[in-house]
Amino acid sequence: MNLPNKLTLGRIITAIIILVMLMIPWYNLGITFPTFTIAGKIVVDLKYIIAGILFVLAALTDFLDGHIARSRNLVTDFGKVMDAIADKVLVNGLLIILAFDGFISIAIPVIIITRDTFVDAFKMASGNKGKVVAASFAGKAKTMCMMIGMTLTMFYNLPFELIGFNVGYTLIIIATILSVVSGVQYYFNTKDTFSAK
Repeated sequence: MNLPNKLTLGRIITAIIILVMLMIPWYNLGITFPTFTIAGKIVVDLKYIIAGILFVLAALTDFLDGHIARSRNLVTDFGKVMDAIADKVLVNGLLIILAFDGFISIAIPVIIITRDTFVDAFKMASGNKGKVVAASFAGKAKTMCMMIGMTLTMFYNLPFELIGFNVGYTLIIIATILSVVSGVQYYFNTKDTFSAK
């Protein structure tokens, strides 16, 4: 197994650790994570800070494995499939938890997951016809906004929360809008490959 694939598997493992850590009802097990109060009004749970740090590390491997695979000609079918799985587990799983814990609206993971389902279907149809569509600018911008927004959200939007501006949530909303835009673009770029004859 080459280095990019090892990084991808590492990202999947990290994603699972993050999700399990945030889903376990630790209080039922008699375990509580320390909380801290910042500026007398912002209560920070250490559990989410740890998850945020792990999320940043996982996001970095997402950049590294793709860069290494392309620069060293190590792109494999296994890597492509596992990379997509890693991204979905990490981002979509965490969005569901953030919505459940009240950090974001439940509409956001619903929209993102629905969009991803359609885009995956478009990719499958176009791939069967030998057509590969490169990621659009909207798609790349969506990924960047989502990663930064989710990171800030897990870090309780600090330091921006001190001035009352929720940058993290704003970026997640922008990413959600861009995801719909890029999904529509993907449809129009691939519709000729799966249109009924």
